[in-house]
Amino acid sequence: MKKNNEFVAAKPHATLTTGEVIRMLRELKGWTQEQLAEQSGLNAKNISLLENGRIDIGKKRAVQLAEAFNIHPAIIMFPEYETDLIWNAV
Repeated sequence: MKKNNEFVAAKPHATLTTGEVIRMLRELKGWTQEQLAEQSGLNAKNISLLENGRIDIGKKRAVQLAEAFNIHPAIIMFPEYETDLIWNAV
């Protein structure tokens, strides 16, 4: 029997896609897609396509977005491994 002060870690219940991570980070910053485009050097159309999973991220885009968010590119490229870091990114 467990004591009241013993906790069991919660298991992840959802997997985030790269597009969801981009949208989440953008919204946490309070930015529009146009503002993220200005910060990253990408165009707003590509940001929309990325957020909706219609194009692949690629290394160059991941680096551009990571620099705009001031995070490591792996957080964007591999969200299934880096989810816990997203909350610390903003």
